Amino acid sequence: MYIRTKTFKNKDGSTRTYLYIVEGKRVNGKVRQRIVANLGRLEKLKEGQLDKLIEGLARFSRRQWIEACARSLEAKWAKDFGPALIFRRLWEDLKLDRILRKLLSGTEISIDVEEAVFAMVLNRLCDPASKLGVSRWKETVYRPEFERLELHHFYRALDFLADHKDEIEVELFERIKDLFSLELDLVFWDTTSAYFEGRGAEGFCEYGYSKDRRPDRVQVILGLLMTREGMPIGHEVFPGATADVETFWAVLKELRGRFRVRRVILVADRGMVSRKILEEIEALGLEYLVGVRMRKLRAMKEVLGRGGRFRKVKGNLRVKEVWHEGRRYLVCFNPEEAERERAAREEVVRKLEEKLKAGGLKGLIGNRGYRRYLKVKGAEVTIDREVLEEEARYDGKYVLETNTELGVEEAALAYRDLWRVERAFREIKSGLELRPIYHWTEKRIRGHIMVCFLAFVLEVVMMRRLKEAGCKGSYREVMRDLERLKAVEVAVDGK
Repeated sequence: MYIRTKTFKNKDGSTRTYLYIVEGKRVNGKVRQRIVANLGRLEKLKEGQLDKLIEGLARFSRRQWIEACARSLEAKWAKDFGPALIFRRLWEDLKLDRILRKLLSGTEISIDVEEAVFAMVLNRLCDPASKLGVSRWKETVYRPEFERLELHHFYRALDFLADHKDEIEVELFERIKDLFSLELDLVFWDTTSAYFEGRGAEGFCEYGYSKDRRPDRVQVILGLLMTREGMPIGHEVFPGATADVETFWAVLKELRGRFRVRRVILVADRGMVSRKILEEIEALGLEYLVGVRMRKLRAMKEVLGRGGRFRKVKGNLRVKEVWHEGRRYLVCFNPEEAERERAAREEVVRKLEEKLKAGGLKGLIGNRGYRRYLKVKGAEVTIDREVLEEEARYDGKYVLETNTELGVEEAALAYRDLWRVERAFREIKSGLELRPIYHWTEKRIRGHIMVCFLAFVLEVVMMRRLKEAGCKGSYREVMRDLERLKAVEVAVDGK
């Protein structure tokens, strides 16, 4: 079959042309033509119907369709689209765009700070880079609003975040509470350190106890508040030499000041609080559930020695309640952990006995791991059996102190959920690459950490949405899928 035209002459001298589909057949040795279809007047078809007809017919010929497309299509560029699409939706669900624009309305800032902040947060979630790196990375992302952003906009946005951090966190958490119906009853608090390349901000970045194991670097201390569901509430940044106990005073003011909570239970790890702070918490009408440094508590011998049966809570966790001098303690016990600690201690003692026989006393006394189990009298060094017996009392145990009325099981499980904050720190420091930090002014440092905090909020909200949707894939798997979604500019016949 083929296409044939036939032209007819009108009485007024004009012509009209028709388009036919014709089939040729050989009949009795001669070629005969048969009109299969009259497609109509060519003039009419050229007004637009012809292209649609050809396109429709070409669909039934794979080769012709591909060749036709190849001749007319040209991909100009491809940019990342998936993460920007999804996280912008979450950004707007959390009303972060409105929160930032409302705060901006009271300033004389003319640049689009809200878009600059979103760009930096999205970069943390996708491909963490320096602010100079962000200005390059944004060119690989399909979001037309990014095109007007310049490098200095990102630095101005950091300053804005540092100035308005408190207002942003309060309004953001109010929105999160509405979205997910959260109750602010249990609040987890923990701290970590973040080190710097270079000197950092003088008087703010200091040498201190490094949880990154980088005592050779100046650092700041980051504290994080989270709900029992693992939702971030707020954060605080302290000078690098600040002790954990001192940070707790700040969180008390935060909860009673900015977040205006009436009843809340503060959950914190061992070494985070002192007796004076616990008394201050009670004076403020707040409640606490904190870990106890067993070897430093004078009453610990009586608490651990008190009779009573352990109650099985969950998995290997056993708990019993002990009251001592008007204070409530929860003794937590893991039999499997106790066995591991006992075996490890016996191995140390075995090595000690071998080394004592060999006469290597100098190396033993200088080793902290060995020295605690040794008794030295003049030139005589022996294994201290009383210390070994005392250490055995702590095997597989940790102790909590609380002024709450939480049930034994609920309190023990609540404290165990402190791992959520620890996981949050790991994610902020590793996945979102909080550190090392390269900024050298306090305001820019605080702004950078605020960007990481907002990115972590979006990540947690994303995981919660995935769980609600019944998605079985992990967050990382979903991110990999999103990264495959591209925006492509295509030219069709040069248009």
